[in-house]
Amino acid sequence: MPVMEWEKDGFVAVIQMCNGANKQNLVFVEEMNQCMDEIEADKEIYAVVLTSTDEKNFSQGIDIEWLTGRMNAKDFDSIKSFMHGINGIFKRILFMPVPVIAAINGHAFGNGAMLACTCDFRFMKKDKGFFCFPEVDISIPFLPGMIQFVRKAIPEYKFNEMILSGKRVTAEELYESRVIVKASSDKEELLQDALAFARTFTKKRGIFGELKKRMHKSIIRVMETEDVEQIESLNLFIDG
Repeated sequence: MPVMEWEKDGFVAVIQMCNGANKQNLVFVEEMNQCMDEIEADKEIYAVVLTSTDEKNFSQGIDIEWLTGRMNAKDFDSIKSFMHGINGIFKRILFMPVPVIAAINGHAFGNGAMLACTCDFRFMKKDKGFFCFPEVDISIPFLPGMIQFVRKAIPEYKFNEMILSGKRVTAEELYESRVIVKASSDKEELLQDALAFARTFTKKRGIFGELKKRMHKSIIRVMETEDVEQIESLNLFIDG
């Protein structure tokens, strides 16, 4: 069974994560890259909506069970491949030559919340689901690049509160902080809102992509230098 699939709705590509909690591992990276390859190759696509088929979750972030298993097996190459791979996904979204819109239909925790932050715009349903960075409670520090691109999506005062407290926030709270475009009533309205917003974009890919490259140049520089150093050293956890 695939963990990711996409379909075309007019000139909008809708990517659906379809593996329950949508935990991120090497298979997740591989299938997301395949979707993006196909979407980028289709020149008739002018916007992307990223969502999930699950009733409760957008994405629960890193597959900790998979990661722990690789750690116990001392399979460090797989861990590094995943970390470089998921960073590659983040970079692809930051550089995607069309707007990428997250339709957050449920819980977005850790790397799942970060995935939404790489997107250009975000919508979230308000009847169920939390947005959270639990890293402070599970002793996993943000990579330097993650701090950079989360800051582009979340105002500094809110970023500081969420990162250091690990608190769960609702769609209404994210809307008040201008993190999301709209807090939609339910899953059906969420997808309708995200698609309607996506259809307002018919910008030329060349200029749209170039603007994003220039906007995110400093973020990418950190990801390609400091992040690489942290991943290669496997400095992924904090003791104490």
